[in-house]
Amino acid sequence: MDGAGPATDAEAFDAFYARTRDRLAVQVAALTGDPVEALDHVQEAFIRAWGRWSRVGRLDDPEGWVRRVAHNLAVSRWRRARRTVLGDRPDGAVPGWDDDQGAVLAALAHLPRPEREAIVLHHLVGLSVAEIAAELRAPSGTVKSWLARGRARLATHLNAVGEDRTEEMTQ
Repeated sequence: MDGAGPATDAEAFDAFYARTRDRLAVQVAALTGDPVEALDHVQEAFIRAWGRWSRVGRLDDPEGWVRRVAHNLAVSRWRRARRTVLGDRPDGAVPGWDDDQGAVLAALAHLPRPEREAIVLHHLVGLSVAEIAAELRAPSGTVKSWLARGRARLATHLNAVGEDRTEEMTQ
């Protein structure tokens, strides 16, 4: 045996991490509405992926596996309890996000969770309705309904934010 296996696994994981980390952080922040905690969840999901890389690396969609783990971490009871006990979440901008991206994240945070998840998985991740239905364990018709309602609510919220910005600029 030449010993190339572990180095190759490490190199493959490093490349996967570098290629997907930022995209996953944005996706999980959009799913959860909390960019600061999203970074923590994504990091933890990557740690778990590394521990199982011999299996996860062979999956058809290792990025989907990491996204699902990060999302599960974000909605776990422990996280909800921690937020309740500790109160406010830490403030602070996520480096590299502009005002428009921040406005979209804020608008997504106002959507009910199923609608937010469907919108993010469809429009940011690029999953089809059937893929979203499988990931969220819901009928395709329900996913279509979530997408339609979510888009309408998102548009309403973003239009209101745009009007507020326009008013600020004219004053």
